[in-house]
Amino acid sequence: MSRTIWLSALILGTTSSATFASDAHQPGSSAQQRGTASWYGYECSKTASGERYDPKSMTAAHRSLPFGTMVRVTHLGNGREAILRINNRGPFTKGRIIDVSKAAAQQLGMIKSGVAKVEVSVIALASR
Repeated sequence: MSRTIWLSALILGTTSSATFASDAHQPGSSAQQRGTASWYGYECSKTASGERYDPKSMTAAHRSLPFGTMVRVTHLGNGREAILRINNRGPFTKGRIIDVSKAAAQQLGMIKSGVAKVEVSVIALASR
């Protein structure tokens, strides 16, 4: 995917409260996004990638990152981190940048609050 199309997808897929570094398409770069995360623990039949949702897995939903992309999510309030694989689309609530699985929310320490201010960093970008 070309840089222009990728950046356009990021701009269209994020809210004004979230920003990605301009080189977000490069694996191992300083691609980061800050904003609000939420978690979902209900079981749905399938994710947007076609796999069954498992609340015990370390996965997440993101609006524009390719399925299979690995991200580090850091809870800015407590410093806890989780390494997650993007396998779904969302979140669909305004102002949120990522939805994490229940297992990820437990690791991040955000079960009770339901939401948290986070930083999302791309570790390995999957090809589309």
